[in-house]
Amino acid sequence: MRMLSEIENNCVAIERIVEYSNNPHEAAWDNTEETPSEDWPKNGEIIMKNYQTRYREGLEPVLKGLDLNILPGEKIGICGRTGAGKSSLTLALFRIIEPTGGEIVIDGHDISKIGLHPLRSKLTIIPQDPVLFSGDLRFNLDPNGDNSDADLWRALELSHLKSHVESNLAGGLDHVVTEGGTNFSVGQRQLICLARALLRKTKILILDEATAAVDLQTDQLIQMTIKDEFSDCTVLTVAHRLKTILDCDRIAVLSDGKLKEVGKPDVLLSQPDSSLRSMAQDAGLL
Repeated sequence: MRMLSEIENNCVAIERIVEYSNNPHEAAWDNTEETPSEDWPKNGEIIMKNYQTRYREGLEPVLKGLDLNILPGEKIGICGRTGAGKSSLTLALFRIIEPTGGEIVIDGHDISKIGLHPLRSKLTIIPQDPVLFSGDLRFNLDPNGDNSDADLWRALELSHLKSHVESNLAGGLDHVVTEGGTNFSVGQRQLICLARALLRKTKILILDEATAAVDLQTDQLIQMTIKDEFSDCTVLTVAHRLKTILDCDRIAVLSDGKLKEVGKPDVLLSQPDSSLRSMAQDAGLL
């Protein structure tokens, strides 16, 4: 009986290997048919035309005919109730999920026709769950080794981590980061992700509820740095706290995978039947 139980347990591992080996593959890493220039995107304009997507075949669409024009350098907040499709939109920009209809065009290029590497290397995201890798702090800030130590220290200074690294970490940039960054607090991990984003210098920045797991003070530090250092970039902020997006140029409210309303914050808040106004009242902001 013991041998039968062990065989059954081991067969589960084989079952998983077979399952993963039959998983559908991602799109081509490089696409020779349409390759944008090295300096693409220059402006950071994003146009979504009747965009539709689902997580896998047979499931209901999570984005249902989304039409949204984001101007170059615009700061736009994205909000909505749970399940509205906010995070799905960020996954769609990186082509983690592929379109089932419509298109997303960035500076004149349909992203579904671009290789994954040139696309993803030109977008920067600060995720909700900060990700750190085993290695030293230098590797976590600049995995490809494209920047000098002076650049790394400046990024740490802008992300309000320089004093902590200098005073509390004996190795400085060579300080060892444990698996998952467990030797840093959640707030510090989020600030390291911010420093990493500062070093990438891309034209489009996506904040996927980047401040959901940090305290209000850290949230204010992140928002202040983003406002100063990404002033000429297109910034998409998926909101966890409505307060963080009320100073955006425009706010897009999603509902059930559709664009319910979009406009300037003060205009939407002044409309009695506005969804944004309703959420602001629920949050105690009005």
